[in-house]
Amino acid sequence: MSVHTVCAGPAGDHAPAGDASVSVLRVGAIGCSSFGARTMLPAIRDTPATVLTAVASRDRAKAESFARKFGCDPVVGYEDLLSRQDIDAVYVALPNSLHHEMAAAALECGKHVLAEKPLATTVRETADLVRLADARGLVLRENFGFLHHGQHRRALSLVREGRIGGLRHFTSAFCFPPLPGDDIRYRPDLGGGALLDAGVYPVRATQYFLGDDLTVTGAVLRCDPVSGVDVSGSFVACSADGVIATGDFGFEHGYGSRYRLWGGTGQLTVERAFTPPPWHAPTLRVVSQNLVEELTLPAEDQMSAGLSAFAAAVGTARARGRDPHHRKWAATAIRTAELVARIGEIAHRV
Repeated sequence: MSVHTVCAGPAGDHAPAGDASVSVLRVGAIGCSSFGARTMLPAIRDTPATVLTAVASRDRAKAESFARKFGCDPVVGYEDLLSRQDIDAVYVALPNSLHHEMAAAALECGKHVLAEKPLATTVRETADLVRLADARGLVLRENFGFLHHGQHRRALSLVREGRIGGLRHFTSAFCFPPLPGDDIRYRPDLGGGALLDAGVYPVRATQYFLGDDLTVTGAVLRCDPVSGVDVSGSFVACSADGVIATGDFGFEHGYGSRYRLWGGTGQLTVERAFTPPPWHAPTLRVVSQNLVEELTLPAEDQMSAGLSAFAAAVGTARARGRDPHHRKWAATAIRTAELVARIGEIAHRV
């Protein structure tokens, strides 16, 4: 797919979209994905900091169906959505291989961008989007919802407090059952495969707890002989200070979404780590030689929290003329892409 960027009004001069006096972020959705319908579009509609203005698809019937469901305008074609002046930001929910092209087109039109993970399928494309957002003074974010859930901040706090002693191992996993045969994640031409779809979660979680200074030392990918994409895999990495990390991912498993921090005196485990529903009250389990402690935390809506954080970043960028957190966020996003690429490069394929 090729998108010819057509931007109307001041956005065509690369000015950030929207009026600084507008307190609610007006969002246009690009793509009618099942995940968007199930999770993100309801969150955009219902989060006080955002409003869903329009949804775009190349398929008129699909655009109209989504628009009726979520109470917004239908738009046929992505260019028409990008040219609208009543949209401040776009949510990109297209196949992975289209993320770079569409996010770049949106940034060129002066729209802030929240893109589904992975931000792009290569390191070069990721760096290109980061550069473009910085040049335009726009907010660019990758939609890792779990980063906005308080259970991980609490887990990290407990580790730093020494509750499990010095950290020795970090293990994480995100796996789920096989997908329908026609799912786009089985199409290599659309950026399919388990590494880009599910593997990015344990990679990003490893960065969250161990930092970006990581070395991937080994990996295995199991490939589907029919589609050619990887359907599961594992990696081994280590931090600069010697903490060992392992990650498992795939879509040929019973569901699992968890991590474990193993220290010199105990372990801390988190279940439903990456996709907890808004009503789920998470439990952190701390186990030492003579004690098992379970800490139950309040339920949180991580998608709404992520959208609120995105809207707040846009508000700050409007006030200051640029996103003050761009450099720090961008460095981590590029490092994620580098680690994922390294896993793919060195993996033993079976």
